Amino acid sequence: MKLWNLTGAALAAALTMTGAAQAQSFVAAPAAPPAHPAAYMYGKFAEFLDEESNGNMSANIVGPEVVSLPQMKDALQTGLAAVGNSLPLYFAADFPQTGVAGDLALAGRSPHAMGWAMTEWVVNCEPCQQEYKDFGGVFLGSGSSDVYVLITTEPVETIDDLQGLRLRSGGAPYSRWAENFGATPVNLPVGQTFEAMSQGTIDGTMASIADMLSYRLVDVATNVLRVPLGTYHVTSNFTVAADTWADMSVEEREQFAKAANRADPQLTDRWAYQMPSEADAAVAEAGIADNQPSDDFLAASNAFAEQDVQSRVEANPLAADFAALIEKWDGIVAEVGTDPEALAARAWDEIWADVDFASYGM
Repeated sequence: MKLWNLTGAALAAALTMTGAAQAQSFVAAPAAPPAHPAAYMYGKFAEFLDEESNGNMSANIVGPEVVSLPQMKDALQTGLAAVGNSLPLYFAADFPQTGVAGDLALAGRSPHAMGWAMTEWVVNCEPCQQEYKDFGGVFLGSGSSDVYVLITTEPVETIDDLQGLRLRSGGAPYSRWAENFGATPVNLPVGQTFEAMSQGTIDGTMASIADMLSYRLVDVATNVLRVPLGTYHVTSNFTVAADTWADMSVEEREQFAKAANRADPQLTDRWAYQMPSEADAAVAEAGIADNQPSDDFLAASNAFAEQDVQSRVEANPLAADFAALIEKWDGIVAEVGTDPEALAARAWDEIWADVDFASYGM
């Protein structure tokens, strides 16, 4: 009997040691199709997590058929996903303070600056951090789209051409822009843009040129007007489920955050730099009219954007804080350039180096 007990104990110890040696695998949900930049980012994250943890942590990436964007809150709270790409504007009622940054969308002219400004702002924004706690997640960074343009099924070259057009809007600032110039904004999920344009429900969209490929708008659009509108930067690229984060050691949290920090600018690099070049080629090949705005149109659009942003800054101290960070990161990006790894290294020093991972997100 004593021999059996000893053997059983030795076997249990061996199994425990074997389990400890195995990498922890985290279900990771980009909530996007393979062609989308979020899927690209999560592929990079899996590589970085393996590197930062010396092979002790890995990411098991699942597709949008398992966890979609609208399902993200439930997925994180129920344990279906350990980490996911969560868009706060999809859960506006949960993130009224975090969403303040989205109201400055028309300030977006430098994608990397917008992504890093958003990251630094949320990390240090107490009401935003409370919103993430209530949501059941931990914020580990943002990224940004390229600067939005007009993609339409009708020719648009002048302000007058906007009169009466129905344009998909990705948020309140874009709706305000459309209304100011006589167009009608339509609130519509981005995944429904192709169908709405092809059926004539809308005449176009204010969107990333990358949507030509991500959502195959190249097959339905006839015109592009390169008037710079703004960015989509209110993202939470890696929202870690609260229970998952609580179960990590402090060292593991830091390794996880380092991997996320390196992956965050990969979203921006893919969305704002790589894909636009590919989309431009697709636009040319499809014979889609590709125009620049007139000087008058550009001046009027920029003037409205400046006035819109300033009005928000004056009305809300949180918006003023975010605007200051945009200016800060505009300068950093001008200094460092657009290389994702170089920006990630700078961002770690600027944003994460002083974070106490024993208490962050707890």
